[in-house]
Amino acid sequence: MWLLKFILILLEVLLLFNLLIFVHELGHFLAARWRGLKIDRLAIWFGKPIWKKRINGIEYALGTIPAGGYVALPQMASMEAIEGKSESSGEALPLISALDKIIVAVAGPLFSFLLAVGFAFLVWGVGRPVNTDARSTTLGWVQPDGPAWKAGLRPGDRILSIDGRPVDEFAPGQDSISWRVITSQGTNIPIKYLRDGKEAITHATPYKRPTHWYERKALRQILVGPVQKAVIYQVAKDSPAAAAGLRQGDQVVAVDGQEVYNPMSVIYLEDQMTNGTVKPVTFTVRRGRQEFSRVLLAVKPIKPAKSGPSFGITSWQLNSDVKLTHPGPVEQIRSSADQIFATLGTVFSPKSEVGVQQLGGAVMIIRFYTNLFESKDGWRQVLWFSVILNVNLALLNLLPFPVLDGGHIVLALFEAIRRRPLSPRVLQYVQSACAAVLIGFMLFIAFFDTGDWVRHARKDREQPMVFAPPTIRGTQPSEIP
Repeated sequence: MWLLKFILILLEVLLLFNLLIFVHELGHFLAARWRGLKIDRLAIWFGKPIWKKRINGIEYALGTIPAGGYVALPQMASMEAIEGKSESSGEALPLISALDKIIVAVAGPLFSFLLAVGFAFLVWGVGRPVNTDARSTTLGWVQPDGPAWKAGLRPGDRILSIDGRPVDEFAPGQDSISWRVITSQGTNIPIKYLRDGKEAITHATPYKRPTHWYERKALRQILVGPVQKAVIYQVAKDSPAAAAGLRQGDQVVAVDGQEVYNPMSVIYLEDQMTNGTVKPVTFTVRRGRQEFSRVLLAVKPIKPAKSGPSFGITSWQLNSDVKLTHPGPVEQIRSSADQIFATLGTVFSPKSEVGVQQLGGAVMIIRFYTNLFESKDGWRQVLWFSVILNVNLALLNLLPFPVLDGGHIVLALFEAIRRRPLSPRVLQYVQSACAAVLIGFMLFIAFFDTGDWVRHARKDREQPMVFAPPTIRGTQPSEIP
């Protein structure tokens, strides 16, 4: 059953990903037909074709490398380094105007933008699921001995601004806590917060976890988490939690009398017992309208062998407070554009610690779509992400880099100013050099994207937690009313 589900999700992801590429290239294709340009090939994906067919003198192809697509237009700047040789390679063709080149180059991003608008109207109509916890700036978890904890921040504090800039959510937008920390500058980050109705300012020294050469460099963190109800999703059989009668849907509201703002409080407590003292812990649990307390004693499971003492709560229910919102199309487009401009500004800032290594490519996009399809209300999330992705595709392709659409526009404007076309030999050198850089960059990003995906997949396949039966441990299951 899981294999069938995986195949269906994979097909959905590939169809959607191909749709985004096809619409972009369709813009170039239709504009080229309108302006009377010679068209050799319309290809989705790069590399050696796994399928191709010639219709009315135009070759339609599907490549082997899922990283984009192209329309082979020999009268435009040559891109044989990416597209390969076509039937018109080396053939003398009529010259076209700079205006024709600009129209054809702009058409691709324009169609991507129009597709984003179409998706935005769909999201407006069907709604987008939003985790209300992420919309709050109240801290639900502060890592003990972490940067925020040392700065005096505690769960329940509401963050007002970071590094002098206001915040309105925990993640992931440009006005969020996580983004403000990542893009902060200086050794100590000033943080304004609200506690018990009083404003205060503290300074935190950000933390960056160590990484290996094959991993992306870590970004700045202050080791905090959002407010999130500690709702149990899965309990291991024969575990202390199971013996106490805890089950899916129960919410842990307090541990030893201390209010729980995030499941990390329970997870951290277990971690502390690995090399410390294991002692009974009183859980205050809410089930529906009823609250009750149970004393749990963490025990070491039989499997995995290297596991430390655990209560046996193997997973928590994420996004327990989700509501359906209906953002307007203009709001969605503007938000997507603002985020890509903020990202590019951060990446190319000389003072920023965020580099091009942090960007994602085709592999990350496919992985993200896969995760969305697997989630609850995933199809709504997919529509929302498609707005962001198409706006990104439109804007990034307008960057003035040869090989990209923006590069074609710049070359065409330069040609218009000179009032004569550039030397084909010079164009070939420029396009080949830039194509090599682009291919190298795509492989560079794909390396990190693939590594992240593989490492996360391995974690998902970790050995399930197995406990000895309670009677063997000398305890009996508790009765919960």
